Amino acid sequence: MRSAAWHARIACGDEVGAGFLVAGRRVLTCAHVVRWSDSAAVTVTFPHARELGELSAAVVAHGGWSGGVTDPGDVAVLELDRDVPLAPAGFAPPDAAYTEPYPKLIAYGFPEGYDEGTLAEYQAVSGQLIAGEWLELVAWHGHGQPLAGGFSGAAATLPDGTVAGMVTAALDAPEMRKGRMLPLDVLARYWPELGELVPTPGHRADTRRRLYALLRRATADADGVCDPNRMYVDAVGPFGPPLPPGGFPSLWAAAGYVQWEVPDPQAVDRLTGRLGELLDGERGLRSPAPSAPAAAASPPASPAAPAPPAWSPVVVEIDHSGAGPDQVTVEVSAYRDGRRRPVGACRLPRTGVRSYVQGRIDEAVAHLAPDADELVTFVLPREWLNEAVAHWECGVDDSTPLGCAYPLVVTDRARHHSGRMRHQLRKKWQKLDAGGGAELHRVECGTQERPPSLRKRLWDGDAGLAGFAAPPTAVRRHFEIGLTVPVPVLLWRRSGSGCAAHGDASCPGAGPGDPPCTGTTFLDRLTASVAGVPPAELPRHVMSLRLTADADDEPDQHWARDLQVLWDDPRCFPETTASLHSPVA
Repeated sequence: MRSAAWHARIACGDEVGAGFLVAGRRVLTCAHVVRWSDSAAVTVTFPHARELGELSAAVVAHGGWSGGVTDPGDVAVLELDRDVPLAPAGFAPPDAAYTEPYPKLIAYGFPEGYDEGTLAEYQAVSGQLIAGEWLELVAWHGHGQPLAGGFSGAAATLPDGTVAGMVTAALDAPEMRKGRMLPLDVLARYWPELGELVPTPGHRADTRRRLYALLRRATADADGVCDPNRMYVDAVGPFGPPLPPGGFPSLWAAAGYVQWEVPDPQAVDRLTGRLGELLDGERGLRSPAPSAPAAAASPPASPAAPAPPAWSPVVVEIDHSGAGPDQVTVEVSAYRDGRRRPVGACRLPRTGVRSYVQGRIDEAVAHLAPDADELVTFVLPREWLNEAVAHWECGVDDSTPLGCAYPLVVTDRARHHSGRMRHQLRKKWQKLDAGGGAELHRVECGTQERPPSLRKRLWDGDAGLAGFAAPPTAVRRHFEIGLTVPVPVLLWRRSGSGCAAHGDASCPGAGPGDPPCTGTTFLDRLTASVAGVPPAELPRHVMSLRLTADADDEPDQHWARDLQVLWDDPRCFPETTASLHSPVA
């Protein structure tokens, strides 16, 4: 203790407290000690280095303390106005204060009459936190210096001089020598940079230092590529602790949780490695997840083996519940590393589906790898395929249409779970992957083509894309043919009738010399738009079209406003599992 020159006396207005030098110019103390810093100067002195005199300091970080005795976040970080030639405090492991046998804790404080400081000896009562915030302290002996005003912000040190926490309060009762301190993990909750200084069990010091260096770089990353929730899920792996409710407000918070709360020490190594990959560009920021390497990696084992798709789907599957015509089951899940990770399942009325989905998609996206290309896929009963899911808002506080926030597609539930169709679609994708764009097979407005003839045309033409000039309800039999032939992509406009027989007076069938009908115009624009686009990239291309339509001066008149796309690549969905919940449970 005689060499611990890092102990500090803090003065602000009429308030006097303690603090300790933690790194460089940074001094840690209680927020209530510097509560008047907006109107009064903060001065810091080091009793073991009086030759330094008084130093000015400013509050540079705050734990959010609201002013009450029992309010959380009573933490402030000060920055000195100049460097000091002092070694900062060293830190004990986070549980050192409450490891049996409970050690003596020594606090260096500045109560009235002790400007040079005095010592108090205490110990933790238990490892149990009070209100999730404080460890309770009790006097080491029934006599000696009690905790009092002037000890707030003092380091609670072990006999070897390492810091185990910070004193924040004393019980205002002379007959009871008790107080409270913030342990190191709680201090780091309010000042995450402390995590770099604390030797946490199982974590190598060099890895810890590199992690925090990367966190500082990520804070300055203007692109914001390091989503904290996805980084956390990537670090803890498929069997790690789930995301806390509400996720993490920052990457610092996620890293602190991994360091302090996740029992697997390798999680810190994984987090450090993935963060380094993103920031150092060892792989592209939009590269596929580890389970889906890019086609430019090592070549496939044989010419017939397709490169695995890069998309990482978030799946919203809707089905009839069996509990009534208005009741459906909704399951939301995310695919990662070839595994389906359930996020939520619920039976509810059809009118409640939209709000339920809005509350689950963000949660599901957090389960994807940090650099994964998300693809929102609605697996729908056939009568729902024309539902305007791309126009659903992202949430109550975000009016962005889902189709403008994510690449979004739909697929037919019966087709999605058909073994025959999945096998045939895999073969079709092998051929599509070898080429560039694919020809759009048009189902024209007012078509007189018999459905069996359409089936033969799609088979003979080895169709990869089929476009319909009218919504499914207007060309029901032709649309069902498209669903039962292994055409990977179907596109159509959700609104309009498509021919004179269904009320469109501009259809060529209405009379010779009439201008092209809206359905034909739609197909013409669609054909030109998708020409040369690889089918695997169509979800992203359609998202761009939706963004363009939404930004148009007259969005309702834009040809792509109601574009719906059924996009079906079974390789993105390696598992077909039963429902998470019984549909009638």
